[in-house]
Amino acid sequence: MLTYDPDDTLAHRLDPRSKLAVQFGFAATALAHTSPRALVALTAVAATILLSARVPLLETLSAYRFALLFLSLAPVLAALTFGSPWLDLADGLASARASYRVLLVLLVSAAYVRSTTVRDSRAAIQRTIPGKPGQLLGIGVALVFRFLPVLQADLRTISDAMAARLGDQRSAVDRASTLGLLGLSRAFDRADRLALAMQARCFAWNPTLPALSLSRLDYPALAAAVVLALSALL
Repeated sequence: MLTYDPDDTLAHRLDPRSKLAVQFGFAATALAHTSPRALVALTAVAATILLSARVPLLETLSAYRFALLFLSLAPVLAALTFGSPWLDLADGLASARASYRVLLVLLVSAAYVRSTTVRDSRAAIQRTIPGKPGQLLGIGVALVFRFLPVLQADLRTISDAMAARLGDQRSAVDRASTLGLLGLSRAFDRADRLALAMQARCFAWNPTLPALSLSRLDYPALAAAVVLALSALL
């Protein structure tokens, strides 16, 4: 599971608002350009961002393994046709390029998650988007970052328990349905306990958030974010 990892990299020293701007700019230009030359340039930019946060590539790809499965199947399904010639390579290649662009966006987001604490993310969102919308969005992001690893650990525990009881010998549909039902049950239980814990700790909509300030390192990052966003219009 991708989580924040304390370090002293360039990405860790940047203001979270700068990193969010770079993410949005990269996503915008990645979705706008589909040519092979653009994909090569986007790959270079993504590699630079990953290096700036020292993201372990193999661990990140392992964390995205389920997303990678769907991204790998998409080109195959897109290439299949109901009738002669049964296989359309042009559609398959177009879908493969789209899947690759999504993968690059996921890798860039992994650099943000690894280099930014949950509190800093919430502070960046609430100070960028004023009022209740910003508070609601900031709280939602914070809860997702904290709640998702717990749910993933629950699913792993359920899967291990099923394997210990020879559940891995049952059909794939049976295993998936059992895992889904038990996972949903655990998720609702976790949500109830989370709501009770938030009430017990006097949950505040507008707590004291960490101070954020731009440094000299942030201005090149913001300039890069602007260039990426404008390149989506070209």
